[in-house]
Amino acid sequence: MTPKETKPFEVLTMGRVGVDIYPEQIGVPLDEVTSFGKFLGGSATNVAVAAARLGRRSAVITRTGEDPFGRFVHRALEGFGVDDRFVSAVPDLPTPVTFCEIFPPDDFPLYFYRRPTAPDLQIRADELDLDAVREAEVFWVTVTGLSEEPSREATLAALEARGGRGVTVLDLDYRAMFWASADEARAQVARALPYATVAVGNREECEVAVGESDPEAAAKALRDVGVRLAVVKQGPAGVLGVDAHEHVTVPPVPVDVVNGLGAGDAFGGALCHGLLARWDLRRTLSFANAAGAYVAGQLACADAMPDTTQVVAMLGGDA
Repeated sequence: MTPKETKPFEVLTMGRVGVDIYPEQIGVPLDEVTSFGKFLGGSATNVAVAAARLGRRSAVITRTGEDPFGRFVHRALEGFGVDDRFVSAVPDLPTPVTFCEIFPPDDFPLYFYRRPTAPDLQIRADELDLDAVREAEVFWVTVTGLSEEPSREATLAALEARGGRGVTVLDLDYRAMFWASADEARAQVARALPYATVAVGNREECEVAVGESDPEAAAKALRDVGVRLAVVKQGPAGVLGVDAHEHVTVPPVPVDVVNGLGAGDAFGGALCHGLLARWDLRRTLSFANAAGAYVAGQLACADAMPDTTQVVAMLGGDA
């Protein structure tokens, strides 16, 4: 390993990975689709890719199957410039695949093939490089990692070891199909939130996390449990950001939506970029909104993550 490779990561994510199988026919039900494209996917993985596309040293902690799709994940990460040293295979479990249907502008049903469990839910606490977790400038975890053991214990162990260092983001990425109930999810999120310095979610996810769907009330509830920056996505009403010094709402960036999946992960990677650059909150959220809008106008997720030039173009040339 070269000295450059031993430097702390600017962005280290932990959580879901998979292979997205997306139809090449838009507006067609899956049973009538005739051809598909194969793409790298999974929220935590997409965030790492998005950050790398913006020039950040990034890595992801996750697990694949010991199969051809697992090899594809490694090859894709390498191609995107994301360090894969913390990505390993779990014997006897397949790399997850995810199908979607694409009915723009706002209907994108997802079909996860992650049963009986997914490799990324088999991350174990004793496998973690806690030094890398502590030293990363931004550490990003998702609520999905809390849905099942041993990933739950590993996620909480990483957060505890992190101890509020740097920027610690909890992505409230709630997927009902991964949980027995919203109440169970709320109980587990409550265990993780005290370790987070940043929480990011839409109104539904905030309601699951802290019992509040009103953006202002949700931001206050998140701040009341110790989160320094609360980011609440409001759809057409834009994004609300609240910290100790700023309280801003930034409008959405208009785009002709092709596939809304992955836009939130592009937002996440761009949010990390803005926080690392120490931009003010309005500039950070505007940049993140534009990154999300760019991906919403594309078919793929990871493959569509924009670079800085593309984000600036979405903002009309004003970063």
